[in-house]
Amino acid sequence: MKPSFYAENRKKLAAQLPNESTAVLFAGEAPYKSADERYPFTPNRNFYYNTGIDGQNVILVIKKTAGTVEETLFIEKPDPVMEKWVGVTISQEEAKAVSGIGQVQYLENFESSIGRTLFTEQVQTVFLDLEQREFKGWQSKASLFAKHLQEHYPQVAIRNAYPIITELRVFKTAEEIEKIKEAIQITKDGIYNVMKHAGSGMLENELEAHFNFVLKTAGVKDFAFHTILASGKNATVLHYENNDSHIEKDSLILLDLGAQKDYYNADISFTFPADGKFTERQKQFYNIVLKALRETTSLIKPGLKFAELNERTKAILAEECMKIGLIKEASEISNYYYHGVSHFLGLDTHDVGSYKNRVLEPGMVLTIEPGLYIAEEAIGIRIEDDILVTEDGYENLSADIIRTTDEIEAFMSDR
Repeated sequence: MKPSFYAENRKKLAAQLPNESTAVLFAGEAPYKSADERYPFTPNRNFYYNTGIDGQNVILVIKKTAGTVEETLFIEKPDPVMEKWVGVTISQEEAKAVSGIGQVQYLENFESSIGRTLFTEQVQTVFLDLEQREFKGWQSKASLFAKHLQEHYPQVAIRNAYPIITELRVFKTAEEIEKIKEAIQITKDGIYNVMKHAGSGMLENELEAHFNFVLKTAGVKDFAFHTILASGKNATVLHYENNDSHIEKDSLILLDLGAQKDYYNADISFTFPADGKFTERQKQFYNIVLKALRETTSLIKPGLKFAELNERTKAILAEECMKIGLIKEASEISNYYYHGVSHFLGLDTHDVGSYKNRVLEPGMVLTIEPGLYIAEEAIGIRIEDDILVTEDGYENLSADIIRTTDEIEAFMSDR
């Protein structure tokens, strides 16, 4: 992304801040895994959305006083000793070039700078990214900083910047959409490589390696999420991640996976027969799911209630499953389809933004992912596309991935 992208995001954020306030966003830090080993670092996405900085222990401060906005980055000071062990940290010049922020200081100045801001400039409100998904969940740096402010500056009001930033993130720019498209293309290549090497008797994780190979050779540093490669009955478990079973003869393989391109994610589900041919029963269920995918997608346009997508999916699945005798009443579809059909997609796979009373608007990117999970027949099927809401309807960003049973069998026979 160009620095102007991040500058525009900060401008939108600052526009929603009241006068005499400041916003403080933290990049975060990789926690320890065990002993002196850390988990891989990934930046807080709300911080990244506003800076483009991919480094830990960086802080963004946006100050708005008397209608004037001032932006400052605080970064780690170079440490020649640590550089020999873990490499160099981002320099002041690099931080300015990436973010478009002209004022970059070292972290050692952060506390004194904030102290002056709160006292001398009489800032009344501090906005922090206070995302907290669980009552007793892990506490972020922002939460710990809030505690410090409450103790030492009781006169300052603390407000949550999370809902402000996440609402901005719901609507994707052209640059963001291109990143998602790149991630989808790499994901498609990975899926096709899995299909080329698939066969019964293999271990699921052996087959998964063919997806990983494509992503690594494409320069992808991380996955959108932990890959689901589930065969047979395993595919009826929504978030099956062990990927360690032997693939049975004539079983279906359900893939739910995605590449990540510059932190923008693809999220694709794909189901195919391990040995190249669907059984008639598998084909019957597959075509029901495919019909739900296509008919639900066809509804997408600005103004549609988000909740109507899942309502339509359930109605189609129930109607078709009653036709073949799997269920007798529509309400029984919950035994075989038990998740929502859609979520936002972007810097997070299950991207941020409220769904309550939401209607679709141009610039949203969302998934459509109907499924059927018939454990008693060891059949699990999910098919998923990534969709952009446009001014007059939608664009299927993953439209060139093959979907029909004929296309899949033809691909498998030509390996």
